[in-house]
Amino acid sequence: MTTPEIFGYLAATLTTASFVPQAILTIKTRDTASLSLGMYSTFTLGVFCWLIYGIHLGDKAIIVANAITLLLAASILCFKIYNLTRKKEPF
Repeated sequence: MTTPEIFGYLAATLTTASFVPQAILTIKTRDTASLSLGMYSTFTLGVFCWLIYGIHLGDKAIIVANAITLLLAASILCFKIYNLTRKKEPF
């Protein structure tokens, strides 16, 4: 494995791991009042695009990191949308 690949995997691990605490907290509490719908919608779409890009390149670090991040971000986004549609929080 080359030095750039090591940095790629390190970056992928750190950025993906940064979403784990927010996802766990959101899943446990189901509280999304302080989260921005616009930010999570845009971010989730961006991560999906990075995943497609990684698949196109065949880059495992990009694919794995963005697949996991997409799962975490989409989970948070789903809770946010659920809470908004159930009137548990104001728009």
